[in-house]
Parts: sequence; structure tokens; C-alpha cells
Amino acid sequence: MTDPSPGSRHHHHRREALEAVPTAVVTVSDTRTLETDTGGQLVEELLRAAGHPIAGRQVVADEADAIQAALRKHVENPEVRAVVLTGGTGVAPRDVTPESVAPLLERTIPGFGELFRQLSYAEIGSAALLSRALAGLARGTVVFVLPGSRGAVRLGLEKLVLPELGHLAAEAVKTRSGSAT
Repeated sequence: MTDPSPGSRHHHHRREALEAVPTAVVTVSDTRTLETDTGGQLVEELLRAAGHPIAGRQVVADEADAIQAALRKHVENPEVRAVVLTGGTGVAPRDVTPESVAPLLERTIPGFGELFRQLSYAEIGSAALLSRALAGLARGTVVFVLPGSRGAVRLGLEKLVLPELGHLAAEAVKTRSGSAT
């Protein structure tokens, strides 16, 4: 009898999953620098520990133009297969990451935000509804948007991003020749 737990199920198309996915890390913050960005630092550490090379890491201001410019730079780079953005996902007026990223996505992955909030609710209760985490595809690149706290980063990476990154990147490349953002 097979183990019915979600982590034990392997679909036949996962055989095509990429083992190493070059990933760019973008932190959205008006106050952090590369030296003080503990959330982005944790993203980098977790990705590296899982065997995924870092294709770049930067901090950009909580400004739509800066966020979109950073994302465009990475999705236009054929060496980058995924981008993880952290920060700016709350409901404060300066939190504009989801609105900035969404227009650049050709496809969204609604289950990512739904599952993130569900998992977050189990840890922090009703405050989880304040997160506007999302994911999607832009020019064949997988894009994840997570809150900037270390707890949210760890939860999102360990429970959702890392288990599916290779599979998503392999599927996304099928759309890489798609429309430009």
C-alpha cells in the first residue's frame, strides 16, 4: 500500500523536474540593505542548501517602478529560472509588491497564495489574512511573492517553494517562448 500523505505522492511528470534552478532574490523595502536584509538572506540560505544557485540578490524600494524593473531584468535573463520577491505584501499603503508584480505575470498560480495563507494561519492565526502572497509565471520564469519576515520566508520556502521549485521551473520553460512582459 502506498503512503497517502501529500509529500509522498509523485506524479509521473515530476520526472522532468529540474534539480538546480537558478533563482534571483529581490527584497522590497525602504529600510533594508543587503547587510540588514535577514529575510532575503534566509531565502538565499534555504535555496543554496537545497542545491539551487543564486542568480542575483538585490534590495529595491517599495515603489512599483523599482519592483517591476527588477522583475523584468530577471525574467528577461535566460539564465534565471525563478525569482523570489520578499516584502511589501501587507495592506499598508506602501505595500505595493502584489500590484506591481501581477501585471507582469502571464499566468497566476492561485493555490500558492491560498496554501501560504492556510499554512500561515496554523502558525499565526487570523493575522494570516493580511498576507497577499502570490505566485505565477512571467516569460517562462517562476515568480514567488512572499512577506518579508523570516517566519514567512521559512514557511513559504520550506513548505511550498522548495518542494515544487524544480517541477514548476520545468513546466514553466514550456511557456518561455510565450509572450513578452
